Amino acid sequence: MTKITFKVEVFREGNVYVAICPELDVSSFGDTVDEAKKSLLEAVEAFLEECERMGTLEEVLEEAGFTKGKEMWVPREPITEEKVALPF
Repeated sequence: MTKITFKVEVFREGNVYVAICPELDVSSFGDTVDEAKKSLLEAVEAFLEECERMGTLEEVLEEAGFTKGKEMWVPREPITEEKVALPF
């Protein structure tokens, strides 16, 4: 079985926690951080299963910047990552 590693980001939006997988553009939510993460894992799993059913899983992962190792798909790793602000 091939594994897929991806980033999970969680933030608060109003009264709920939102979890996102930015590489796959999948998100979900919950009343707690743990619920949001669990819900996101279920959403990503459903997304990947549907891609696999349609025969597009490899294409979707490659377009999202993933590379395949022996038994694992991994997302691209940035050389640098920072937050910047522009005056508007």
